[in-house]
Formats: sequence, C-alpha cells, structure tokens
Amino acid sequence: MSESTATATETESKAPAAKPEPPARGPGLDVSDAKCIATYANFCRVTGTPEELIVDFGLNKNMSPQPNEPIEIAQRIIVNFFTAKRLLMALHMAVQRHETAFGVLETDVQKRVVPAASRGASG
Repeated sequence: MSESTATATETESKAPAAKPEPPARGPGLDVSDAKCIATYANFCRVTGTPEELIVDFGLNKNMSPQPNEPIEIAQRIIVNFFTAKRLLMALHMAVQRHETAFGVLETDVQKRVVPAASRGASG
C-alpha cells in the first residue's frame, strides 16, 4: 500500500461521522419517518392472494353518482395476513377511541345526509 493511500484512509477514518437524526420512538420500537411521504386518500380498495393482502389508496374526485373519471391510485401497500390482522386491530382500537370521544361514525352516506326540509324545520 502506498503512503498516500494509507494517509487518505487514515484521514477518512479519523473524520467525524455525521450524526443521524434520532429515530421517532414507537411502542417499544425505533421508527424513522424521515423518508415518509404523506398523501390524502378518500378511497381504499382491498384485494389479495392466498399469501398477502393488497391495499390501494387513492383520491376519488368524483362528486356525482355517475363517475366521470377514474380514481387514481396513489399508494399500494402489500402486507402478509399477520401484519394485516395487527393493522385491523390497531385501526379498530383507534376508531373506538375516536368514537368514544366524538360519537359514532356513520359510514352510510345516505344516513348522514340531512334533507333540506329537516334543516329548515330544526333551525
């Protein structure tokens, strides 16, 4: 090994290493969201195979009953069934906490819509 190579290697090894940001703490796990990209979704489709579930998230821009443009899928998450079950339990617990604090979430849009006549009578 030449002297210049040894000197360069020694210099590199003595240079202070850049300290990475400490990862976010999860329940008993180190989690880093430094490379996470957050997107909004109001559409979700679940498909799968015998080995895994495929969950697609997208934005449904169609406000009419007759869709006039396709829903663009922005994210696809593929998980095994063990992870899917843990996700199911975590989501169930989160929704339960939300409903306890803010009331039951009605997922049927027709039951959530208040007819115009009812709004005028109650106000």
